[in-house]
Amino acid sequence: MNYEQLIQEVEKFIKRYFKTHHDDRYIYHNAAHTRDVVKAVTLLADHYQLNEEDRFTVITAAWFHDTGYLGADATNHEERSALIAADYLKGLSLASGVTRKVQDCILATRMPQHPETLLENILCDADLFHLGQDDFAPKSRLMRKEMETLKYKRIKKSDWRRMTIQLMENHQYHTEYAQLLLNTTKERNLEKLRSKQKEATVTVTPAMPNLLPQPGGVDDKTWKKICTEKPTKGVETMFRVTASNHQRLSDMADSKANIMISVNAILISLLLSLVLRRLDAHPQEGIPAICLLIVSVITMIFAILATRPNLPPGVFTREDVDYRRVNLLFFGNFYKMSLDDYSRGMVSMMNDRDFLYGSLIRDLYYQGVVLGKKYHLLRTCYNVFMFGLVGSVLAFILSAIIYA
Repeated sequence: MNYEQLIQEVEKFIKRYFKTHHDDRYIYHNAAHTRDVVKAVTLLADHYQLNEEDRFTVITAAWFHDTGYLGADATNHEERSALIAADYLKGLSLASGVTRKVQDCILATRMPQHPETLLENILCDADLFHLGQDDFAPKSRLMRKEMETLKYKRIKKSDWRRMTIQLMENHQYHTEYAQLLLNTTKERNLEKLRSKQKEATVTVTPAMPNLLPQPGGVDDKTWKKICTEKPTKGVETMFRVTASNHQRLSDMADSKANIMISVNAILISLLLSLVLRRLDAHPQEGIPAICLLIVSVITMIFAILATRPNLPPGVFTREDVDYRRVNLLFFGNFYKMSLDDYSRGMVSMMNDRDFLYGSLIRDLYYQGVVLGKKYHLLRTCYNVFMFGLVGSVLAFILSAIIYA
């Protein structure tokens, strides 16, 4: 039997399965995590030089081990994964007991893990491989966000850190190769968590004032509900459409200002080159020409003011992030910061839904404020040009009549 070809067919089936059963709630237990587990299983299987049948068994179990999440909640996902695997494998001409061993490997990943065979040990170690890797922190954050989405409530950083510390203290890798490969980094990750937990315990955090405006007189309870509930597509669409409208209006204002700058630049050039140079021959055109020149200059000033950028200092402090006083969605608040400081602030914002939604609201609000100033200057610009142009034309006509 060509087990290597069967593994390839299993891989194709799982990739299709994740596409057809995609669930946005699972941002950690998804196709990417499954690929990581398969990669780790393959590494361990090759180290222990498993025969073809055992290698097929444990790699197949790795591909199927989290399929039970899709389309359902996390409860009893191991049993559902085992059933999905059995349903697929029954169509293959496998040796007796292989399907049962695949199911046993999947069921062994149930927490707390109690694997009995080498194949079960390998899959269990691969499933928690990230505990002993350098990318442990970002993966832990993904798991926390996934848990918040599934439970429809926010999990405090301190609570999540405490649960993770407890998990890592009670966990041990089952295979000697995984212990040799991962224990050092796992212990380092654990020490980092303990250190952060200790700092959070001894540091007295000042009470954070409610810096976020509550539009329309929304009471504290309603506002808290808005910021902690699972975001809906309607809310996300509202933010996206509003930001798009603001951007379109800003582009329109800039375009109108550019038109006024171009038109008046041409008028000034014509006045200086044609009219003012011929005042000796046509002295009656002097006052109207000067009036039109002044109108054009004032119009250009207002048009330039409408498009002139205004930049903040471009620096924020850690205190600004802690007190949610900075909008990290606007480049003017961070363009002078280092990448590490900006990344730390963004991670803090993404892990705090209240901070994130507040930043989005603040960003839309200040976009509107800037648009209001821009359109106010642009309206003044057009009024000056319109009335000034009419007045200058009347002055030309009046001077011509008087001179005649």
